Order: sequence, then structure tokens, then C-alpha cells
Amino acid sequence: MATRSLQASTAGIQAIKKALKRKSGGQTYLAGAIGCSRQTIWSLLQGNAIDFDFFTKACAELGLNWEEIAKPEAAEPEQPEADRLTALVQATREQVRSYIQQQCGTMRVLDMTQPIALTGEQGIYTSVNILEKLTGRRRLELPDLLKDCNLDEFERFGLSRITEPRVPGLEAAQRYSKLMVLGKPGAGKTTFLKYLTMQCIAGNFAPDRVPLFVTLKNFAEAEKQPSLLDYLIGLIPPTPLKKGDFESDRAESSAHSLGLFPPFLRGARGDLSWIISTGKALILLDGLDEVREEDTKRVLRQIEQLSEQFSGNQFVITCRIAAKEYSLEQFTEVEVADFNAKQIRSFATKWFCAKGDPDRATLFQQKLNDNQPIAELATNPLLLTLLCLMFEDVTDFPANRSELYKEGLDILLKKWDGKRKIERDSVYKNLSLKRKEDLLSQIALTTFEKKEYFFKQRALENHIADFIRNLPDAKTDLEALHLDSEAVLKSIEAHHGLLIERAKGIYSFSHLTFQEYFAAREIVMLSDPAILQRLSQNIADKRWREVFLLSAGMMRNADELVQLMKQQIDAMVASDEKLQKFLSWVQQKSDSVGKPYKPAAIRAFYFALALALALDLALDLARALDLDLARALALALDLDLDLARALALDLALARALARALARALDLDLDLDLAPELQSKLQELKKQLLAAQESRDTFRQWWQSNGKAWTEKLQSIMIEHRNIGHDWQFTDEQKQLLRQYYDANKLLVDCLNSDCYVSRSVREAIEDTLLLPIEPGTTEG
Repeated sequence: MATRSLQASTAGIQAIKKALKRKSGGQTYLAGAIGCSRQTIWSLLQGNAIDFDFFTKACAELGLNWEEIAKPEAAEPEQPEADRLTALVQATREQVRSYIQQQCGTMRVLDMTQPIALTGEQGIYTSVNILEKLTGRRRLELPDLLKDCNLDEFERFGLSRITEPRVPGLEAAQRYSKLMVLGKPGAGKTTFLKYLTMQCIAGNFAPDRVPLFVTLKNFAEAEKQPSLLDYLIGLIPPTPLKKGDFESDRAESSAHSLGLFPPFLRGARGDLSWIISTGKALILLDGLDEVREEDTKRVLRQIEQLSEQFSGNQFVITCRIAAKEYSLEQFTEVEVADFNAKQIRSFATKWFCAKGDPDRATLFQQKLNDNQPIAELATNPLLLTLLCLMFEDVTDFPANRSELYKEGLDILLKKWDGKRKIERDSVYKNLSLKRKEDLLSQIALTTFEKKEYFFKQRALENHIADFIRNLPDAKTDLEALHLDSEAVLKSIEAHHGLLIERAKGIYSFSHLTFQEYFAAREIVMLSDPAILQRLSQNIADKRWREVFLLSAGMMRNADELVQLMKQQIDAMVASDEKLQKFLSWVQQKSDSVGKPYKPAAIRAFYFALALALALDLALDLARALDLDLARALALALDLDLDLARALALDLALARALARALARALDLDLDLDLAPELQSKLQELKKQLLAAQESRDTFRQWWQSNGKAWTEKLQSIMIEHRNIGHDWQFTDEQKQLLRQYYDANKLLVDCLNSDCYVSRSVREAIEDTLLLPIEPGTTEG
């Protein structure tokens, strides 16, 4: 319902003007005194209706009786007049329909060769969620942000998990009549606003309003700087309605009966003005942050005046979070949440279905699930679009992930604004793209080495100050340097979204992936042997895994890095005599297989086998070393794996031993069993089968005979297959062996990550993987 308003009579206007002459400052004084805009006072003096409260306050300030000044209020409009307004709204909706569909019906971003539908059967719009409490304004401390994160186990997604309640975007728009939608770059703010516009014109949202979509950058730079009201009215195409333009016969009939058709253009723009004045418009203002600095105050003033003077309308504005300290007191501020797994899946499915390839959506999701660092980027709709575009061409993500991350960062650092011809006031405009990357790289490595994923604002500003004080023409005054560093931080957050405020005064990189990328970039750019040595010492630390892979991928020649990694890996177990003995057994066992595969791959299989690890893990490193080995190992070495698993099972699960023995005796495997071994295994199998007449009988038999039976099986397998040894590793040794295995897997992944490593170095490393250390050496 529209807010009550009053207008002054002709005599009342004269009385106000006379009273104003007695006050210094005139209209400006009066506006300040009652807390409204100067335009509101000007509108009052023109005989227009203004808000009831402002009218009465103005009269009181001037010592006038508002009832004597006000023009007598007209009686409630008769029903035909109300019907005319309703029909006029519907007629105007029809008139703007084609314009709205043209402006808001599609999206085209990045390197898309053609637009793609936003809504409809082939539409890709994915519903957004809204945080009603801004993340950057939460009053939390560092321990609060870290309480769900296990930094030792390095659970990546815990670092960016937002636990604040979310509401669907459409619900938030229905809940608030004046809404400011904030979000990081690429969060989907414009797409959401377009979606609201399309839903309105389709009658699914605010069906009794006329949607008016405005790109604020275009409004700010329009010729002659029109008022926002005039600009909105100008959105009506200067073309009269003709028969057939209405969506339904009923709407057309209603327009006919009320004299709106055919000479509708008699007052088309005047009618839109009436619609706005009666509060029947949905006014959608996109990209407040995209307005040039010199236009910002004027645009804000126009928004304030329009929303104040015609408060019955519904307003939705979008703006990048942290872009400016905008003050629109009547607006409720909310934040667009990152995509969750369900939204990512929905977007990808719609994207590839729209491209006519739904099967690719399934493959895309599988690849994403296998790669957590890339999956992190997919929480940003713009970067998710980039991933979909890449996947269209090659049905995979790049082997060298640094190339993917660089393209994503290029979009956020320059292309996203550049393609839309947006020039932002940059406090750090003297910083080239390379210098911005250098700054972020220095921050990333410094904080990552300290296990810092969240940083106090002052500490971050100190990092920035340390960097910019060494630039040409940098200010040396400490206070000025502090102010500049604060401005640079805000610019990075607002323009690129690479550093974001997670709670009040606490920042982090927007994605852990970007912190890792920039840390790796700093390592490569410094090209310092001491830095590489320091990096290699983190070979067993899971959180450094992505930094190793990215560093290797970015280096022109990664020989030195992978050799240092190999030395650190060998040193992990070099001083433990029992572990060296175990590696000797791995070597002997793999040598006895006699299969035409890489020796290192066979060693990887038996290493994991002996530790009773899962087949998938065992094949993980083996497959990375020799692709042909994957299926062959599952068949040719199946006997050893089943028996090793059986030996590792809990006694209560001993029935699995029968299955293991059955496979060993009944399947035709690529391993010949000696008659003596077959006979011994058959005898053990008979004992188990005889004891399995009932569950209770078997339990009693196992309690009495299980230990001896297991020891007998173990001794048979040691004698005939050289497996089943009881190594009696301590918990510390088991943990070290697992770290050793994972470190070797990381090294092989680096070698296979499209990095440049000379053939001689590559072969030397592969030839000595998982081997015992020769006496007197420190590397394998």
C-alpha cells in the first residue's frame, strides 16, 4: 500500500514561499531541518504530493498550520478509477515485455560465443541463496572462525564454511520492499536481478507491478544527466500499442473499455509517471559499484530521493560487497551466498543440457568431485561458468592446474570489468597487474608458511605497507602509508574479490586455492634455492600438497624441485632399520613377479599390500607410474591381495577367509599355485567350511582354534608366497610409512602434472622409488 502523501494548495504554496524568505538558506535550510532532500522541498513548491510526515514537519518548522496549507484531500477513487490503474499497470507491463525480455532474458559472459537463455526450459538460472547477516559484519574472533577447521588434517572446505542461515533469493525479495543485494565479484548479483525482472514480467513475482531494469552505469553516464525518474520514464519505448500486443484477450478488452487503446501513447510516459507515483513499479537498479567515482554522489542522491518520494514502489539494488561505505538507510542489506554442492550440480546440469550434451554434465560433476581445489572455485558462479566453458572443449580440466587458476585470476583481476567497459577508481592505480599479483603472492606465502588462513585487518595492512613502501613515489609518512594500505586492501576486496572480510576486521583469501596459487607463484618468482629447500621440507605436510603441484607446474624447469623432494622422501625412513628391511622385502617381492610393467609400479602395489591398505590406494600410486598396470594388477595379483586382506581382518570377520581361499583355489589366475601350496590351502578351507554349520558353532570353533588357524595360514603364505609377514610396526612407524607413501605419490603426481622435468632426472627418480637406501647415501 502506498504511503499517505499531501500536496499544498495554491494559497498554501504562496504561504510557504513567504515563510521561507524569512529563513536564511531557503529550501536547503528547510530540507536539512526536517531531514529530507532538497528535491522534496522543490517538489512541494511545485504543487506535487510529498510524504505526509515531511509535509507536516515542514509546516511546523515554518510556523504554519499544515491543515490550512494542504490541498483538500480527494475522496477515495471510485472503483472505475482503481480499475483503470490496474488495467494501466497490466497494459504497461505488456508494453515493456519485449524490452525486458531483450535486456534480461539471456546472459553472455567471458568467452561465450552466443547468449544463453536465463529462464524457460533451456534456461540456466540457478536459484541463489541469501545471507541476511553480512559475513563481513559478524563480530567473531579468529578462534571462532577456526573452530570447525582441523588444520592438522587440513580439511579444506572447513576454512570457508559459512554457518549463517540462508534464505532463497526470491523469498528475500518478497520479504523486503527496499533491498540492497551485496556480493563478491562474479557472485551472480546481476543474474539474480535479471531473474527477478523476468519473474515479474512472467507474473510469478510482483505481478501487480511494472518492472523497470536499470544499469546504473548507463544512467550515470547518460547525456544531460537526467533525473532517475526521467530516466525510468524514458525506458518506455516510444511506440503505441497495437492490436495483438496484449498477452491475453482479457487484458486487451480491459484496455479498450477504459480508453487506453488504441491511443495509448497519448500519455505513455505520463502514465508510467503515474504508475511510479502510485507505487506500482518494481525498480531494479544494477551495479551501484560500477558507477564512476565522480558520478557516485549524484547517483546515490537520486536513488535516495526517488525511494523517499515514491516509497510505495519496490526497490532492489545490487552492489559489490565492500565497494564503498554507501549509506541508504531505508534499504535492508543482504549478501549473496556462495554456491553449495547442490547449486553447482544444478547449474552444470542446466548448462550442458542447454548445450545439448546432458551426459557431459555427469562427467563434469565426477571430475569436480575428484578435485577439491578446483571444486572450491566452482562455488563462485562466474568461475563455475569458466569451468563449464573449458569442459565443453576438452571434457577435462587442464593437467597443469596453474594454467586454470591463472585464467580464473585474470578474469577477476582485469577481464571481468574490462569486457563490460567498467573503469573503477583504483587507489592503487599505479600498481600494474604484475605488481598486484606480486603483492598478493608475498602475502600468500608469508601467511601460508605460518598456517595463517585468516588475518587481522591491521596485520594484513602491515603486509601491504611493507610492499608498497618500496614502490616508486611511495609515501614515507607512516600515517599516510597506513591510509594507503587500508585503501589498497579495500580496493582488492571490492574490485577483485580476492581478499574478503570473513568477520569484522578479519580477512582471508576468497578461496584457499588462490592462497595456494599465489604462494606457489612467489616461490617460483623468487627462484631462490633456499626457498626450494624450505619448501621440500614440507613434503609430508598435507596442506602443502597443492603448493608443490602448482610450483612444479609453473617452473620452466622443475628438476631441482623434484630432486629435493626425492631427497627429503628418502631421508624420512633412512635411519629406521626395520623400515629399511621392509623396503628390501618390497624390492625382493616385486622382483619375483616377473611382469612386464614398471618395477616402481609393482613395488607400489606390494608396499600398500603389506600394509593392508585398500586396493584403490595401492593402485593409486601404481597407476600413476604405469597406466597398463591397473587392470593387470587387479587380476594377476588378486590372490596376494585377498590373502593379505584376510590376514588383516578382525577375528570376528574370519568368514571372509573362506572366500579368500575359495578364490585362491577355484579361480584361474595368472599365478600358478604349486601342488603343495594348493593342498595346504585346501585343507585350511575344509576346516573353515566344517566349522560353519551354524553361527554359534563357528563362534565356538573360532574362539578355540582361530588363533592357531590364522598362524598356520600366515606361515604357509610366508613360506610359499613371501607375504603375510608380521612386521610388528609401532604406531609411529605405521604413521611414517603412510606419510612416506603419500609423499611418493605427491612426487609422482608432480612428475605427471605437465611440468617440465628432464628425461634423465625423471628416469632416475622412477628407478629408485620405494627402494631401500644404499649404505652411505642419503637419497635413493
